[in-house]
Amino acid sequence: MGFCVCSWGLGTPQGFLSLLFAPSSAAAKMPSPQSVASGPELHSPREPVVPQIPAQGTRKANSEDASSAHREGLRPGLGTLLRAFSKASQRASGCAPQEDPGLLRRSSRLLFRSLRRARDEGPAADQTQATTGPGVAHGREASSRAMDGVSPQSSTGAGPAELEDKSVADLITERKLLAAFEQLRHLETRLVAEKASRTFEQDPTGFARRAMDLCLHYDGLAAEIGAIVLETLGPDGVDAAVLAELARVVRAEEEAHPEPPADGDFLCTPRHWRQHWEDAVRRSARERVQQVSTGEAPGAAEGASGLAQLLAELGRLVRHDLQKVQLEVHPAYAAAGYPAWEAYLRAFHGAVAQRLQELAHDAHGCEQLYVLLDWASNVYSSPDFLGSQDLALPSEPLPPLLAPDVWARLESDYTSFLETKIASCFDGILQVEQSRWVAAEAPDVLQGHYHTPLSIDVHMLVAEHVKAAGAISAELEATTLQICTRALGLFLPRFEKAFLESGAVSEPNLCANINACEEFRTHLLARFPGSLEELEKPLVAATCAFQKRLLQGLQGDVQPLFKVLCTKAWLTQDVLQPLLDKVVAFAGHLERVVPPRAQVWGGCRAVVGACPGPLLLTLTQTPALAAQETLQEVHRYVVREYLAQALRPHERFRGVERVSGSQKMGLDAQAIGSTFQGLGSEATWLGRAIPCVADILGETYKDDIRRHLETLIRSYPDIRRDHVLAILALRRLGHRRNQHLLTHAQDLLRATAKAEGPGAAGGHVLFEEIEVPTSMDVFITCI
Repeated sequence: MGFCVCSWGLGTPQGFLSLLFAPSSAAAKMPSPQSVASGPELHSPREPVVPQIPAQGTRKANSEDASSAHREGLRPGLGTLLRAFSKASQRASGCAPQEDPGLLRRSSRLLFRSLRRARDEGPAADQTQATTGPGVAHGREASSRAMDGVSPQSSTGAGPAELEDKSVADLITERKLLAAFEQLRHLETRLVAEKASRTFEQDPTGFARRAMDLCLHYDGLAAEIGAIVLETLGPDGVDAAVLAELARVVRAEEEAHPEPPADGDFLCTPRHWRQHWEDAVRRSARERVQQVSTGEAPGAAEGASGLAQLLAELGRLVRHDLQKVQLEVHPAYAAAGYPAWEAYLRAFHGAVAQRLQELAHDAHGCEQLYVLLDWASNVYSSPDFLGSQDLALPSEPLPPLLAPDVWARLESDYTSFLETKIASCFDGILQVEQSRWVAAEAPDVLQGHYHTPLSIDVHMLVAEHVKAAGAISAELEATTLQICTRALGLFLPRFEKAFLESGAVSEPNLCANINACEEFRTHLLARFPGSLEELEKPLVAATCAFQKRLLQGLQGDVQPLFKVLCTKAWLTQDVLQPLLDKVVAFAGHLERVVPPRAQVWGGCRAVVGACPGPLLLTLTQTPALAAQETLQEVHRYVVREYLAQALRPHERFRGVERVSGSQKMGLDAQAIGSTFQGLGSEATWLGRAIPCVADILGETYKDDIRRHLETLIRSYPDIRRDHVLAILALRRLGHRRNQHLLTHAQDLLRATAKAEGPGAAGGHVLFEEIEVPTSMDVFITCI
C-alpha cells in the first residue's frame, strides 16, 4: 500500500514542476526532469543543506541556478519521505493492496489550482524589491530545514532534545504521528502566511516545491494511518499508545481543518482522515475475511463439508478479530475519545456479507445451500456468536447479511433441490422395504402391535427436514412441509402397489402396513395440524386396500369350508369348527393392529347408526376403526356365506332330516355368535339371521311360519322376494300357502321400505349381497 511520487503520474517532483510551469516566463529556463531527477542522489536527512539565497535587490538573478539550489535543499526531505513510504509498504505487504491513488490525485488537482492562482496573480510593481530580500531566503531555508531536520517542540511530551534533528518523514516512520502533524501544521500555517504576503510573486516555483513537499508529507502521514489500521488485527498487532495517538491525530486534523477555505485554496483544506481511517478499517476487515480458505474450492469438495469448514473458519476469525477489537482496540481509541467498535463491527459485517454472497453464487446442491442459509440465520445471527453479551449495539441496525433478492434466490434454489432430494429419499425407503420383502422378514411386535420400519423412516424424513427449515425461517418451514406432504402423497400409492404385487403379502405384513398408515395420521397430522390434510385421501385409500387384501386372504382360506354345510354329512359332523378356527387365528392378527382412539371410535359409532349404506362404508374404512371394522366385516362375511349355502343347498331335507337340519343351523348360529362375541365383534345385528331361517325350516306348526318370516323381514329390510322364495322352497309348503306367505312378505317389504326409507335397520347389508339362483324347487314354489 506504499505511496510513491510516481503515483502523481508525472514521474518526479521536478518533472511535475517543469510541466506545470513550462508556459511561464519565470520557469522558461528550467532544466528537464531527467537532468534533476532525484534517485541515487537523495541525501540523508542529517546531511547539511546550504540553500543558495539570492542577493537582496537582485531581481534578475539566474532562475535556473535558484531552482537548482532549491531542489538541492528539498531533496533530503523527499528522500526521507520516500523511505517512509517504502517502510509503510513493507509493513503492510502480504495483506494490503495498493493504496487508493485518489488521495494523491486529489492533492495534485488542488495543488495545481493553487499554483496556477499564485502564478497568474503576477508581481506588483511597487513590491518587487521587497519580495526578493533576505527575508524570502530565510523563510525558504527555515521551511526546508523544518522538513529535513529542524522542528519545533512537539506537544506530545517529547522535548527538543528528543525530537532534535528529526524530520517529518522520520517522525512518520517512527510513528510519532502527532509530532509530525504539528510540524506539518506549523509549516502549512507559515506557507499560507507567506503566500498571503505575496512572498512568492517572483518565485512561484519555490512555492510549488514547498506546497508539494507539504502535500506529500500529509499523504505520507495518511498512508501511515492506513498501515497502522491494517497491522492492528495482524499477528503482531499494534501498541495501544500508537492507536491512541492515531485517534488524536485524526481529531487534531479535523480541528485544524474544520472546513474548506473560502477561496478554494489547496492549503488548509480538510484531509478527511476520519473517512480515510474508516476506509482502511473496511479494507482491513475485507482482507481478513477474504484470506479465509480451506485450500479447496467448496464446489470441488462434491458436498457441503468443504463449505462448512470454510464457514466455520470464517466464523472463528470474525469472532476472534471482533473480540480483539472489543478488548484491546476499542479501549485504546476510546481513551482518545474516538469510537472504534461500531466502525469495526460494520466493516466486518459488510465484509462477511460480501464473502457470503460470493459463496452463494458458487453454491450448488441442497446441502451447500442449506449450509449457507443455516450459517447466516443461525450461526452468524445468534446472540452468542461473539461469545459475549456486553458488546454495545450499533446506533443503527445492521443491514441484512444477504440482500433480500439473494436470500429469496437461495431459498428458491434450496427448495428446488429439496424436492428432488426428498423424492429420492422416498425412493430409498421403498427400496429398503422391497429388500425386506425379498428377505421375507417378519414385522416386529412392539407393545403388542405389528410394526414396520416404514413408519420410523417417514417420520424421521419429514420431521428432520421440516425442523431444519424451521430453524431458518417460518416461510421455508411451511414450504418444506408442503414438499414433504406432496412427496408422501405420491409415495403411498406406489408403496401400496409395490407391496400388493410382491410375494410378501401376509396377515402380519398387511396389519403392520395398516398400523403405519394409522401412525401417519395420529403423529404427522397431530404434529402438523392443518398442513397435511391432503394426505387424508391417500392414507384412507392405502388402508382400504390393505384391509381388502386382508379379507380376501381369509376368504380364500375359508371359502372351501362352506361347501360341506347343509349336507347330510353336516348333520352328523362338526364341519363348522375348522372354519371358526381359521377365524380365530385371523382375529389374532387383528389384535396386533393399533387400537382405535376411543374418542374417534365413540364419535363415529354414534354417527354410524344413522348413516346410509354408502356413508357407512366410508366411515368404516377410517384407519382408527380398522381392527374393529375388519372383525365385523369377517363376522358379516361368515353369516352371509352360511346363509348363501343354506339357500342353495345341494341336498333337500324332508321329515326328520329337515328338523335335524333346523336344529343343526341353530347350533351353528350359537357357535358363530359366541365366537365373534368372544373376539370382540360388536355386530350384534347379525345374530338373528340364521336362527330365523332355522325356525322357518323346522317349524312344525305352519301358521307360525308367517311370524318367523315377519321377524326376518323387519330385522333385515334388504331381503328381496327371491330370498323369500328360496326360504319357502326349503320347507316345501303347498301352493296356496306359499302364495299367501309370498304376498304377505311383499306387503311387509313395501311397508318397511316406505316407513323406514333407505336407512332401514341402520343401513346394514346382508341379504342384498346373497345371490340366489332360480332352481326348479323355487320355480315350483312360485307356481
